[in-house]
Amino acid sequence: MPKANREQWGSRTGFLLAAIGSAIGLGNIWRFPYVAYENGGGAFIVPYLVALLTAGIPLLILEYAIGHRFRASPPVAMRRLAKPAEALGWWQVAIPFVVGVYYAVIIAWAVRYAGFSLGQQWGADPDGFFFGEFLRVADGPGAPGGYNADVALPLIAVWIVVLVLLAMGVRRGIERANKVFIPLLVVLFGVLVVQALLLEGASTGLDALFTPDWSAITDGSVWVAAYGQIFFSLSIGFGIMVTYASYLRRRVDLSGSALVAGFANSSFELLAGIGVFAALGFMAVQSGVAVDEVATSGIGLAFVAFPQIISTLPVGANLFGLLFFGSLVIAGISSLLSIVQVVVSAVQDRTGMGRVPAVLSVGGATALVSIAVFPTDQGLFVLDAVDHFINAYGIALAGLVMVVVVAWALRRLPEMQRHVESISSVPLRIWWMVALGAITPLVLGWMMIDGLITELTVPYEDYPQWFLNAAGWGVAGGALLVGIVLAVLFRNREVTSVDEDLEEEERNGAKAAGAEEGGS
Repeated sequence: MPKANREQWGSRTGFLLAAIGSAIGLGNIWRFPYVAYENGGGAFIVPYLVALLTAGIPLLILEYAIGHRFRASPPVAMRRLAKPAEALGWWQVAIPFVVGVYYAVIIAWAVRYAGFSLGQQWGADPDGFFFGEFLRVADGPGAPGGYNADVALPLIAVWIVVLVLLAMGVRRGIERANKVFIPLLVVLFGVLVVQALLLEGASTGLDALFTPDWSAITDGSVWVAAYGQIFFSLSIGFGIMVTYASYLRRRVDLSGSALVAGFANSSFELLAGIGVFAALGFMAVQSGVAVDEVATSGIGLAFVAFPQIISTLPVGANLFGLLFFGSLVIAGISSLLSIVQVVVSAVQDRTGMGRVPAVLSVGGATALVSIAVFPTDQGLFVLDAVDHFINAYGIALAGLVMVVVVAWALRRLPEMQRHVESISSVPLRIWWMVALGAITPLVLGWMMIDGLITELTVPYEDYPQWFLNAAGWGVAGGALLVGIVLAVLFRNREVTSVDEDLEEEERNGAKAAGAEEGGS
């Protein structure tokens, strides 16, 4: 069977917009503002920037280097590092499958809420409307007792859009979509922030967010929160950036691209913090309470607190709702594209399957699981548990294992550094080696130990242990098991060497250049 030519990004700008689109997701809007507020306010910026420079950007560069050097998705790239490491690559594919299954339903909620906001259909009780009338959540974890078409229909629409864009390819689908999505997201959210800043009480919210509590700098938990936020917000640790970098041209500025993507993501998080807390300040003033009584994060912020804010706006409520929920939809889809692309790319690389069949098979399977599980009355409980455990003991743990394997077990960091510096404008020097060889594994290791101690002491959200074993530990452990099983299944299926792939790229590039010259 002839080997298909590997796709490439049309331009470095296209790659950067896709990488930024992957990094800027729902967590930037509903997680960062509250994490900053709870961990020292303005003082949180110090550990946050330290974490960005000592863990976020170094890890981003490492993933770029692995994907670009070995020209493949995680399983093949890790196998080219060392044959046993293919299991780590497949683990990094199983995790995006799990994340994609539940991430899409949150986008579907935002789609519906963009419509609900036109007439504030949640009424006087946004909390009761969201959990009761809209999601129809059961009283507690158990067997599914009903299927919710109000959630299923927008979820199906989300998956159709995502699978169509993926089927169109890296350049014609993902790249073109992000060239529209990211500028549109910045414009929409920028208008929302301006509108929020004009509200009565906006300064109260901003004071609450940015007033520094310098004593927090000496609190170890604040630094752990900073590293956790950076790690989870940059789409590192579960194969996305390895996959995206594998489609880059041979000559590209990897370190410069990582700096642009990292600081663009952080800039959007700060913008989100301004917009969210300006709106929360308005809500606090209108309710006659302190900001800390209305400040929240996650699903509660997006689908309960913001509807309350929208309902009390004196003017422009419909526009504010459309801007906010429209921003969630765009940020979510750009991230979901990157999440599912990891799975599609891995299947293509290891089976030789074409893009459209791969998208229809593995992307379709992801969509079917999503549509089957999450529009039920148990969907919210499953989402909450799976999200918590797959982030803490999937993404973060896989990132830690990757760093330890590459830096300590295989000792390939010097090779990766030489590769990056040979084509990049920003030299890495010793800071990169120290960050990845010492700082990042120590911090991530501490996060794992600290999280496990808490987890084993207090059951997450006081859910029944059987439920946590199934939807929490079971899913996170299952992703690791799938990685090992797939590595065993593919152990005897050899891959072409990276040198053969590079030679083929050169031949294809020469043919394309000759065709252009002949046609000119």
